[in-house]
Amino acid sequence: MTNRYTRDQMAARVAQDIQEGAYVNLGIGLPTKVANYLPADREVFLHSENGLLGMGPAPAAGEEDDDLINAGKQPVTLLTGGAFFHHADSFAMMRGGHLDICVLGAFQVSAKGDLANWHTGAPDAIPAVGGAMDLALGAKQVFVMMEHQTKTGESKIVEACSYPLTAMTCVSRIYTDMAVLDVTKDGLVVREMAPGLSFEELQAATAAPLKKG
Repeated sequence: MTNRYTRDQMAARVAQDIQEGAYVNLGIGLPTKVANYLPADREVFLHSENGLLGMGPAPAAGEEDDDLINAGKQPVTLLTGGAFFHHADSFAMMRGGHLDICVLGAFQVSAKGDLANWHTGAPDAIPAVGGAMDLALGAKQVFVMMEHQTKTGESKIVEACSYPLTAMTCVSRIYTDMAVLDVTKDGLVVREMAPGLSFEELQAATAAPLKKG
């Protein structure tokens, strides 16, 4: 297959779109990498639903603090001025529209921006919604960061989600290992593609119509 973005390149690309002064929640898994690529001279307030505001990058090996973790139970750092608070207060921030951006992983995203990221519907799968529904509806912008295809080569970008929905028409932008796409009223618009990838190859890997940006 033609070149694809690495996970670190994806994280760096998402970080480019997070503006100065933004309040941002990074979802469990791949989105947590974004914290490592935020410019040191850009003030961004990272939020975690377990009650943290002001997280920094991942700690250096050997400097982890077992009492300082994000919602995915990963060790984190806290910047000067960072704060701890009750879980209920954290969810009030999410539900009250106080987050500018949330970056979430996904099982599927539809052409309309519907998000499915908590359950595959498989009978043996363990549903794990966490705060995803609150984030998807409460944040001003929802960025999805995910691999473009499943391990078996099926597109995660679809015309209509077949998995149980997290929220409808909530996704603003999609970042994958193949492209950056905007969800618009006119459909999915390709903003960037991995080096060496043609539009035709991207469309062939995507189960929803794409438009050139």
